[in-house]
Amino acid sequence: MSVLIILLIVFLCILFASFRIVPQAQEFVIERLGKYRTTWDAGLKLKFPIIDQVVRKVSLKEQVLDFPPQAVITKDNVTMQIDSVVFCRVFDAKAYTYGVENPIVGLQNLAATTLRNIIGEMELDQTLTSRDEINKRLEAILDVATDPWGMKVTRVEIKNIQPPRSLAATMELQAKAERERRQTVLEAQAHQEAVVSRAEGDKRAKILAAEAEKEAQIALAEGKAKSILMVYQAEAEGIAALNRANVSEGVLKLKGLDALKKVADGRATKIYMPSDIASAVSSLGIIGESLGIGDHTAIDRSEPVQQAAEKDPCIKDETSAGGREAASASERINAQITRAGRGDNAALGGVDQVMRFEEDDDEQLNR
Repeated sequence: MSVLIILLIVFLCILFASFRIVPQAQEFVIERLGKYRTTWDAGLKLKFPIIDQVVRKVSLKEQVLDFPPQAVITKDNVTMQIDSVVFCRVFDAKAYTYGVENPIVGLQNLAATTLRNIIGEMELDQTLTSRDEINKRLEAILDVATDPWGMKVTRVEIKNIQPPRSLAATMELQAKAERERRQTVLEAQAHQEAVVSRAEGDKRAKILAAEAEKEAQIALAEGKAKSILMVYQAEAEGIAALNRANVSEGVLKLKGLDALKKVADGRATKIYMPSDIASAVSSLGIIGESLGIGDHTAIDRSEPVQQAAEKDPCIKDETSAGGREAASASERINAQITRAGRGDNAALGGVDQVMRFEEDDDEQLNR
Protein backbone atom coordinates (compact mmCIF):
# COMPACT_ATOMS: atom_id res chain seq x y z
CA MET A 1 0.00 0.00 0.00
CA SER A 2 2.75 2.40 0.87
CA VAL A 3 4.51 1.59 -2.39
CA LEU A 4 1.45 2.58 -4.37
CA ILE A 5 1.24 5.86 -2.49
CA ILE A 6 4.88 6.56 -3.22
CA LEU A 7 4.43 5.76 -6.87
CA LEU A 8 1.37 8.00 -7.02
CA ILE A 9 3.26 10.88 -5.48
CA VAL A 10 6.13 10.43 -7.92
CA PHE A 11 3.70 10.33 -10.84
CA LEU A 12 2.01 13.52 -9.70
CA CYS A 13 5.34 15.28 -9.34
CA ILE A 14 6.37 14.24 -12.80
CA LEU A 15 3.02 15.27 -14.18
CA PHE A 16 3.18 18.69 -12.60
CA ALA A 17 6.76 19.11 -13.82
CA SER A 18 5.61 18.37 -17.34
CA PHE A 19 3.37 21.46 -17.38
CA ARG A 20 5.25 24.64 -18.27
CA ILE A 21 4.04 28.25 -18.55
CA VAL A 22 5.67 30.37 -21.28
CA PRO A 23 5.60 34.15 -20.44
CA GLN A 24 4.48 36.79 -22.91
CA ALA A 25 7.12 38.01 -25.41
CA GLN A 26 9.15 34.85 -24.96
CA GLU A 27 9.56 31.59 -26.84
CA PHE A 28 10.93 28.24 -25.65
CA VAL A 29 12.93 25.94 -27.95
CA ILE A 30 12.07 22.29 -27.23
CA GLU A 31 14.23 19.27 -28.09
CA ARG A 32 13.20 15.64 -27.87
CA LEU A 33 16.02 13.23 -27.29
CA GLY A 34 18.51 15.89 -28.38
CA LYS A 35 16.71 16.82 -31.58
CA TYR A 36 14.74 19.98 -32.24
CA ARG A 37 11.05 19.22 -31.87
CA THR A 38 9.12 22.54 -31.62
CA THR A 39 9.04 26.12 -30.37
CA TRP A 40 6.59 27.09 -27.66
CA ASP A 41 4.98 30.51 -27.71
CA ALA A 42 3.29 32.19 -24.72
CA GLY A 43 0.82 30.06 -22.67
CA LEU A 44 0.48 26.73 -20.79
CA LYS A 45 2.40 23.89 -22.40
CA LEU A 46 2.82 20.14 -21.68
CA LYS A 47 5.92 18.13 -22.50
CA PHE A 48 6.79 14.51 -22.12
CA PRO A 49 8.88 13.92 -19.08
CA ILE A 50 12.48 13.00 -19.49
CA ILE A 51 12.42 12.81 -23.30
CA ASP A 52 11.45 16.50 -23.96
CA GLN A 53 13.74 19.27 -22.82
CA VAL A 54 13.71 23.12 -22.97
CA VAL A 55 17.07 23.99 -24.51
CA ARG A 56 16.69 27.82 -24.80
CA LYS A 57 14.41 30.61 -23.66
CA VAL A 58 14.40 33.39 -26.21
CA SER A 59 13.14 36.93 -25.55
CA LEU A 60 11.26 38.56 -28.42
CA LYS A 61 11.68 42.07 -27.06
CA GLU A 62 13.80 44.64 -28.90
CA GLN A 63 17.29 44.74 -27.47
CA VAL A 64 19.69 47.68 -27.21
CA LEU A 65 23.31 46.68 -27.72
CA ASP A 66 25.85 49.34 -26.78
CA PHE A 67 29.15 48.27 -28.24
CA PRO A 68 32.48 49.66 -26.96
CA PRO A 69 34.46 52.16 -29.10
CA GLN A 70 36.20 50.75 -32.15
CA ALA A 71 39.43 52.06 -33.66
CA VAL A 72 38.87 53.00 -37.30
CA ILE A 73 41.06 54.67 -39.95
CA THR A 74 39.66 57.17 -42.46
CA LYS A 75 40.59 57.43 -46.13
CA ASP A 76 43.07 60.24 -45.35
CA ASN A 77 44.80 58.07 -42.69
CA VAL A 78 43.31 59.61 -39.56
CA THR A 79 42.73 57.19 -36.69
CA MET A 80 39.71 57.77 -34.49
CA GLN A 81 37.50 55.99 -32.00
CA ILE A 82 33.85 55.35 -32.91
CA ASP A 83 31.28 53.62 -30.75
CA SER A 84 27.85 52.62 -31.99
CA VAL A 85 24.49 51.49 -30.64
CA VAL A 86 22.55 48.70 -32.36
CA PHE A 87 18.80 48.07 -31.88
CA CYS A 88 17.66 44.56 -32.77
CA ARG A 89 15.07 41.89 -31.95
CA VAL A 90 14.64 38.13 -32.48
CA PHE A 91 12.00 37.12 -34.95
CA ASP A 92 12.92 33.38 -35.23
CA ALA A 93 13.83 31.55 -32.02
CA LYS A 94 14.97 28.38 -33.86
CA ALA A 95 17.38 30.28 -36.12
CA TYR A 96 18.55 32.35 -33.18
CA THR A 97 19.30 29.12 -31.27
CA TYR A 98 20.90 27.11 -34.02
CA GLY A 99 22.11 29.79 -36.46
CA VAL A 100 25.19 31.01 -34.56
CA GLU A 101 26.89 30.03 -31.37
CA ASN A 102 26.72 33.45 -29.74
CA PRO A 103 24.50 35.84 -31.73
CA ILE A 104 25.29 38.98 -29.65
CA VAL A 105 29.06 38.55 -29.94
CA GLY A 106 28.70 37.78 -33.62
CA LEU A 107 26.63 40.94 -34.15
CA GLN A 108 29.21 43.02 -32.26
CA ASN A 109 32.11 41.81 -34.36
CA LEU A 110 30.08 42.17 -37.56
CA ALA A 111 29.20 45.76 -36.64
CA ALA A 112 32.86 46.60 -35.90
CA THR A 113 34.18 45.22 -39.19
CA THR A 114 31.40 46.81 -41.23
CA LEU A 115 32.00 50.16 -39.57
CA ARG A 116 35.71 50.01 -40.40
CA ASN A 117 34.90 49.30 -44.03
CA ILE A 118 32.47 52.22 -44.28
CA ILE A 119 34.75 54.75 -42.53
CA GLY A 120 37.72 53.60 -44.62
CA GLU A 121 35.96 54.90 -47.72
CA MET A 122 35.46 58.41 -46.28
CA GLU A 123 37.74 61.29 -45.40
CA LEU A 124 37.77 62.94 -41.98
CA ASP A 125 35.53 65.90 -42.79
CA GLN A 126 33.04 63.67 -44.57
CA THR A 127 33.00 61.28 -41.62
CA LEU A 128 32.19 64.06 -39.17
CA THR A 129 29.35 65.42 -41.31
CA SER A 130 27.84 62.17 -42.65
CA ARG A 131 26.50 60.37 -39.60
CA ASP A 132 23.10 59.73 -41.16
CA GLU A 133 24.69 58.14 -44.20
CA ILE A 134 26.90 55.94 -42.02
CA ASN A 135 23.92 54.87 -39.91
CA LYS A 136 21.83 53.88 -42.95
CA ARG A 137 24.62 51.94 -44.64
CA LEU A 138 25.54 50.12 -41.42
CA GLU A 139 21.91 49.22 -40.68
CA ALA A 140 21.35 47.82 -44.18
CA ILE A 141 24.48 45.65 -44.07
CA LEU A 142 23.82 44.29 -40.55
CA ASP A 143 20.17 43.58 -41.28
CA VAL A 144 21.02 41.42 -44.27
CA ALA A 145 23.85 39.66 -42.44
CA THR A 146 21.78 38.76 -39.34
CA ASP A 147 18.74 37.35 -41.14
CA PRO A 148 20.15 33.74 -40.97
CA TRP A 149 20.55 34.21 -37.22
CA GLY A 150 16.87 34.95 -36.71
CA MET A 151 17.63 38.58 -35.78
CA LYS A 152 16.25 41.83 -37.20
CA VAL A 153 18.40 44.98 -36.93
CA THR A 154 15.90 47.82 -36.63
CA ARG A 155 18.23 50.77 -36.14
CA VAL A 156 21.91 51.71 -35.86
CA GLU A 157 23.24 54.96 -34.37
CA ILE A 158 26.78 56.34 -34.20
CA LYS A 159 27.07 57.32 -30.55
CA ASN A 160 30.37 59.16 -30.50
CA ILE A 161 33.32 60.03 -32.76
CA GLN A 162 36.58 60.82 -31.02
CA PRO A 163 39.39 62.14 -33.26
CA PRO A 164 43.00 62.33 -31.96
CA ARG A 165 43.74 65.07 -29.42
CA SER A 166 46.14 66.94 -31.69
CA LEU A 167 43.59 66.87 -34.48
CA ALA A 168 40.83 67.94 -32.08
CA ALA A 169 42.85 71.03 -31.08
CA THR A 170 43.36 71.89 -34.75
CA MET A 171 39.69 71.44 -35.43
CA GLU A 172 38.83 73.73 -32.51
CA LEU A 173 41.09 76.45 -33.93
CA GLN A 174 39.51 75.99 -37.34
CA ALA A 175 36.02 76.21 -35.88
CA LYS A 176 37.01 79.35 -33.94
CA ALA A 177 38.39 80.99 -37.09
CA GLU A 178 35.22 80.10 -38.96
CA ARG A 179 33.06 81.63 -36.23
CA GLU A 180 35.18 84.79 -36.25
CA ARG A 181 34.87 84.99 -40.04
CA ARG A 182 31.10 84.69 -39.81
CA GLN A 183 31.01 87.35 -37.12
CA THR A 184 33.07 89.72 -39.29
CA VAL A 185 30.81 89.09 -42.28
CA LEU A 186 27.70 89.70 -40.19
CA GLU A 187 29.12 92.94 -38.77
CA ALA A 188 30.05 94.14 -42.27
CA GLN A 189 26.58 93.33 -43.56
CA ALA A 190 24.98 95.11 -40.61
CA HIS A 191 27.19 98.18 -41.17
CA GLN A 192 26.33 98.17 -44.88
CA GLU A 193 22.61 97.96 -44.16
CA ALA A 194 22.89 100.78 -41.61
CA VAL A 195 24.75 103.03 -44.08
CA VAL A 196 22.25 102.30 -46.83
CA SER A 197 19.32 102.95 -44.50
CA ARG A 198 20.88 106.21 -43.31
CA ALA A 199 21.55 107.33 -46.90
CA GLU A 200 18.00 106.51 -47.92
CA GLY A 201 16.70 108.45 -44.92
CA ASP A 202 18.84 111.50 -45.81
CA LYS A 203 17.69 111.26 -49.42
CA ARG A 204 14.06 111.09 -48.37
CA ALA A 205 14.50 114.02 -45.98
CA LYS A 206 16.09 116.17 -48.70
CA ILE A 207 13.34 115.28 -51.14
CA LEU A 208 10.68 116.22 -48.61
CA ALA A 209 12.51 119.47 -47.78
CA ALA A 210 12.78 120.35 -51.49
CA GLU A 211 9.10 119.60 -52.02
CA ALA A 212 8.18 121.73 -49.00
CA GLU A 213 10.38 124.59 -50.27
CA LYS A 214 8.81 124.31 -53.72
CA GLU A 215 5.31 124.41 -52.27
CA ALA A 216 6.25 127.40 -50.10
CA GLN A 217 7.70 129.28 -53.09
CA ILE A 218 4.58 128.47 -55.13
CA ALA A 219 2.31 129.66 -52.32
CA LEU A 220 4.41 132.83 -51.88
CA ALA A 221 4.32 133.56 -55.62
CA GLU A 222 0.59 132.96 -55.76
CA GLY A 223 0.07 135.29 -52.78
CA LYS A 224 2.26 137.97 -54.34
CA ALA A 225 0.46 137.64 -57.67
CA LYS A 226 -2.92 137.93 -55.96
CA SER A 227 -1.77 140.99 -53.99
CA ILE A 228 -0.48 142.71 -57.17
CA LEU A 229 -3.69 141.84 -58.94
CA MET A 230 -5.74 143.27 -56.10
CA VAL A 231 -3.65 146.48 -56.09
CA TYR A 232 -4.12 146.91 -59.84
CA GLN A 233 -7.80 146.16 -59.52
CA ALA A 234 -8.11 148.76 -56.75
CA GLU A 235 -6.22 151.33 -58.87
CA ALA A 236 -8.38 150.51 -61.84
CA GLU A 237 -11.52 150.92 -59.75
CA GLY A 238 -10.17 154.25 -58.41
CA ILE A 239 -9.46 155.51 -61.91
CA ALA A 240 -12.87 154.36 -63.06
CA ALA A 241 -14.46 156.20 -60.10
CA LEU A 242 -12.55 159.38 -60.99
CA ASN A 243 -13.68 159.09 -64.59
CA ARG A 244 -17.26 158.68 -63.49
CA ALA A 245 -16.96 161.71 -61.13
CA ASN A 246 -15.79 164.08 -63.98
CA VAL A 247 -13.19 165.78 -61.74
CA SER A 248 -12.11 169.24 -62.95
CA GLU A 249 -8.52 170.18 -63.80
CA GLY A 250 -8.22 172.49 -60.80
CA VAL A 251 -9.06 169.72 -58.36
CA LEU A 252 -6.48 167.47 -60.01
CA LYS A 253 -3.83 170.18 -59.60
CA LEU A 254 -4.68 170.56 -55.91
CA LYS A 255 -4.45 166.80 -55.43
CA GLY A 256 -1.04 166.86 -57.13
CA LEU A 257 0.20 169.56 -54.77
CA ASP A 258 -1.05 167.60 -51.76
CA ALA A 259 0.74 164.50 -53.00
CA LEU A 260 4.01 166.43 -53.39
CA LYS A 261 3.67 167.77 -49.88
CA LYS A 262 3.21 164.24 -48.52
CA VAL A 263 6.21 163.05 -50.49
CA ALA A 264 8.41 165.84 -49.13
CA ASP A 265 7.18 165.37 -45.55
CA GLY A 266 9.68 167.95 -44.36
CA ARG A 267 12.67 165.58 -44.92
CA ALA A 268 13.19 165.50 -48.71
CA THR A 269 16.11 167.42 -50.17
CA LYS A 270 15.37 166.75 -53.84
CA ILE A 271 11.99 166.19 -55.41
CA TYR A 272 11.39 165.10 -59.02
CA MET A 273 8.08 166.33 -60.35
CA PRO A 274 6.21 165.63 -63.60
CA SER A 275 6.52 168.33 -66.23
CA ASP A 276 2.92 169.48 -65.96
CA ILE A 277 3.16 170.01 -62.19
CA ALA A 278 6.64 171.48 -62.44
CA SER A 279 5.41 174.09 -64.84
CA ALA A 280 2.74 175.02 -62.33
CA VAL A 281 5.00 175.23 -59.25
CA SER A 282 8.39 176.18 -60.70
CA SER A 283 8.60 179.35 -58.65
CA LEU A 284 10.78 178.99 -55.57
CA GLY A 285 8.33 180.80 -53.42
CA ILE A 286 5.49 178.57 -54.32
CA ILE A 287 7.69 175.43 -53.85
CA GLY A 288 8.70 176.61 -50.40
CA GLU A 289 5.17 177.35 -49.38
CA SER A 290 3.59 174.17 -50.74
CA LEU A 291 6.34 171.75 -49.66
CA GLY A 292 7.61 173.51 -46.54
CA ILE A 293 11.24 173.89 -47.69
CA GLY A 294 13.43 177.00 -47.95
CA ASP A 295 12.39 180.54 -47.12
CA HIS A 296 9.08 182.05 -48.06
CA THR A 297 9.31 184.18 -51.16
CA ALA A 298 7.36 187.33 -51.30
CA ILE A 299 4.28 186.85 -53.38
CA ASP A 300 3.54 189.46 -55.91
CA ARG A 301 -0.02 190.46 -55.23
CA SER A 302 -0.13 193.33 -57.63
CA GLU A 303 -3.38 194.16 -59.27
CA PRO A 304 -2.35 193.04 -62.74
CA VAL A 305 -1.51 189.58 -61.47
CA GLN A 306 -4.72 189.41 -59.48
CA GLN A 307 -6.62 190.44 -62.56
CA ALA A 308 -4.76 187.83 -64.58
CA ALA A 309 -5.81 185.22 -62.06
CA GLU A 310 -9.38 186.32 -62.37
CA LYS A 311 -9.05 185.91 -66.12
CA ASP A 312 -8.28 182.21 -65.75
CA PRO A 313 -11.01 180.26 -67.53
CA CYS A 314 -10.94 177.61 -64.78
CA ILE A 315 -12.00 180.21 -62.17
CA LYS A 316 -15.71 180.40 -61.79
CA ASP A 317 -18.05 182.04 -59.33
CA GLU A 318 -18.37 178.91 -57.26
CA THR A 319 -14.54 178.32 -57.12
CA SER A 320 -13.31 178.37 -53.54
CA ALA A 321 -10.66 180.66 -52.10
CA GLY A 322 -8.07 177.87 -52.26
CA GLY A 323 -8.73 177.35 -55.94
CA ARG A 324 -8.39 181.04 -56.66
CA GLU A 325 -5.12 181.10 -54.65
CA ALA A 326 -3.76 178.12 -56.66
CA ALA A 327 -4.65 179.85 -59.95
CA SER A 328 -3.01 183.06 -58.76
CA ALA A 329 0.11 181.14 -57.72
CA SER A 330 0.29 179.47 -61.12
CA GLU A 331 0.05 182.82 -62.87
CA ARG A 332 2.81 184.25 -60.70
CA ILE A 333 5.06 181.29 -61.47
CA ASN A 334 4.60 181.77 -65.19
CA ALA A 335 5.29 185.50 -64.84
CA GLN A 336 8.53 184.94 -62.92
CA ILE A 337 9.72 182.36 -65.46
CA THR A 338 8.99 184.81 -68.24
CA ARG A 339 10.96 187.54 -66.50
CA ALA A 340 13.81 185.13 -65.90
CA GLY A 341 13.92 184.41 -69.59
CA ARG A 342 14.19 188.15 -70.26
CA GLY A 343 17.16 188.43 -67.81
CA ASP A 344 15.26 189.80 -64.82
CA ASN A 345 17.68 189.65 -61.89
CA ALA A 346 14.97 189.36 -59.27
CA ALA A 347 13.64 186.18 -60.84
CA LEU A 348 17.12 184.82 -61.29
CA GLY A 349 17.77 185.50 -57.64
CA GLY A 350 14.87 183.21 -56.74
CA VAL A 351 16.36 180.47 -58.89
CA ASP A 352 19.79 180.98 -57.31
CA GLN A 353 18.18 180.68 -53.89
CA VAL A 354 16.81 177.26 -54.90
CA MET A 355 20.25 176.14 -56.10
CA ARG A 356 21.88 177.28 -52.83
CA PHE A 357 19.23 175.38 -50.87
CA GLU A 358 20.02 172.17 -52.76
CA GLU A 359 23.80 172.67 -52.25
CA ASP A 360 23.30 173.20 -48.49
CA ASP A 361 21.30 170.00 -48.29
CA ASP A 362 24.06 168.05 -50.14
CA GLU A 363 26.69 169.33 -47.71
CA GLN A 364 24.56 168.26 -44.75
CA LEU A 365 24.18 164.78 -46.23
CA ASN A 366 27.96 164.52 -46.79
CA ARG A 367 28.55 165.36 -43.12
